[in-house]
Amino acid sequence: MKTKIPDSTRSRHEYKRKFSLPELYMTYLYVPRAIAKLIGNKINGLVENQFIERLHLAVTEVNGCAACSYAHTRMALNKGMSNEEITGLLNGDDAIIKPEEAKAIMFAQHFADTRGYPDRETYDEIVREYGEEKAEVILSAVQLMMVGNMYGIPYSAFISRIKGRPYKDSSIVYEVWMLTGGALCLPVALVHSLLRWVVGRSNQPASLLK
Repeated sequence: MKTKIPDSTRSRHEYKRKFSLPELYMTYLYVPRAIAKLIGNKINGLVENQFIERLHLAVTEVNGCAACSYAHTRMALNKGMSNEEITGLLNGDDAIIKPEEAKAIMFAQHFADTRGYPDRETYDEIVREYGEEKAEVILSAVQLMMVGNMYGIPYSAFISRIKGRPYKDSSIVYEVWMLTGGALCLPVALVHSLLRWVVGRSNQPASLLK
C-alpha cells in the first residue's frame, strides 16, 4: 500500500505551545552529547530506529510543531512506519503504542509536557525498565526533539505567515526574534556545552540531578 504524509501534519495555524529564547538556549546545551549518544546508538543498534522516531513523534505531538511533524513523518515513513501508526502518535492515541515501548513514550510526553524538566522518579522508572544505556539514548532522543521543536515552532508560524495564514496570538516580532536569536546564540551555546562536557557536567537536565 502506498504511503503518504498525512495532511494533518501541515494543517496547524495556531500555537499549541510557545517557548522563549532562554529556554531554547538551555536546550542547545544538551545537543553535542545527545548527538554523540545517538550516533553511538546507530553503530551499536541498542535502540532501533523506529523506536527513536516514535519518541520524536511523541514529543512533537505534545509541543505541536508543524515543521517537525512534517519532517519526522517523512523520516518515519522512510523507516517503514505506517500512516496509521504515525497519525496515531501525532494525535496522542495511546492505543497504537507498543506495550514494550509504552513507558518510554510516556516519558517522552512527560519530558515535553514539563518543558524539558522531567521528574527524577519518572526517569528512574525508565532506567529500571530499559537499563541505563538505553535510558540515556531515550533521553538524548527527546532532548534533541525538544531543540527541534523550540526552533521549529516559530519557523512554522513564520512560514504560515508568509502564506497568508498567521498563527493566532503570534507576531512577526516574536517569530523573527526566535529565529534570528536562536541562530545567533547557537555558536555560543555550543561552546558553552563543550566546556560543560570537558569539566564533566552531566548532560541530564537540572530536575534529574536533585
